[in-house]
Amino acid sequence: MARLAIKIAWALLDKHHPVLVHLIPMRRCNLACRYCNEYDAVSAPVPLAEMLRRVDLLAGLGTSAVTISGGEPLMHPDLDAIVARIRERGMVVTLITNGYHLSPERIERLNRAGLDHLEISIDNVEPDDVSMKSLRLLEPKLVWLREHAEFSVAINSVVGSGIKNPEDALQVARRARELGFISHVGVIHDGRGQVKPLAEREMAVYRELRSRRRGPLRLASIFQDNLAAGRPNEWSCRAGARYLYVDENGLVHYCSQQRGRPAIPLETYAKADIEREYATPKMCAPYCTINCVQWVGLADNWRSPQVPLAAVVPRARAVAAQAAAAPSAPPGRALVG
Repeated sequence: MARLAIKIAWALLDKHHPVLVHLIPMRRCNLACRYCNEYDAVSAPVPLAEMLRRVDLLAGLGTSAVTISGGEPLMHPDLDAIVARIRERGMVVTLITNGYHLSPERIERLNRAGLDHLEISIDNVEPDDVSMKSLRLLEPKLVWLREHAEFSVAINSVVGSGIKNPEDALQVARRARELGFISHVGVIHDGRGQVKPLAEREMAVYRELRSRRRGPLRLASIFQDNLAAGRPNEWSCRAGARYLYVDENGLVHYCSQQRGRPAIPLETYAKADIEREYATPKMCAPYCTINCVQWVGLADNWRSPQVPLAAVVPRARAVAAQAAAAPSAPPGRALVG
């Protein structure tokens, strides 16, 4: 906790370094969730030497925290060494996993590597044609985490389009609390990254889960509240500066849903890039569903707004309306990093 407090303080005092970086060690995944656009079934893991080099480059930029995701990062044969290197370089390290490769022995290895935090998203109580990340199938893994993990654990549940039984989120959250884990809730978007307002049944579930949040979690829920009601958020996104997404090819992007922007190699990414992107408004920001980017934005919400957001939000509304009128796309989900 002391390490985390120091990193938060530094984020508030200095705006010229990344607060959080999503680092992708491999794109392959053992599952094929229908909403996901971040995996394949064939790609090889990034070699360890290259991953360690990228970790060192992030440390050189002054990065506070690194979240490892994928794909399924537990399929990387050298994941423990990557986690350990992040800790050695003084950064907080989080792992996002579907949980299928967890075992008591695997959890103990993550303990020894120095993992700070782990997140699992559970989409339903029983597996269906959208997702196999169900509470029933993952229950043994959750019990092992309670018994063996020396790091904190968060369980993410979801509501919105594509979820057949929204009440499942209540059961997932209840089980997470019984096990002593942190519980989050996210709002699902479709395959184009657009959000539809929650229906009455979904909104009732969301409000019940929302009412249980306290402190900073409740503050950050303001973003989700607006999205749940179909309203835009007026804020300054700092993707490309305070938040980076580094893909398996070593390219820096705004986030997982804006790959290709700016797509600059990490080895050439510098303070000038951070300063430029810090001041660059992002047209997708009003309807962004990526919680971790929103959280990072709060660190600078009180200073240096990018542009008068009244100029950005109407255009974002028009883009969202155009997308909503297009043929339906497969469901997607909010990322809760």
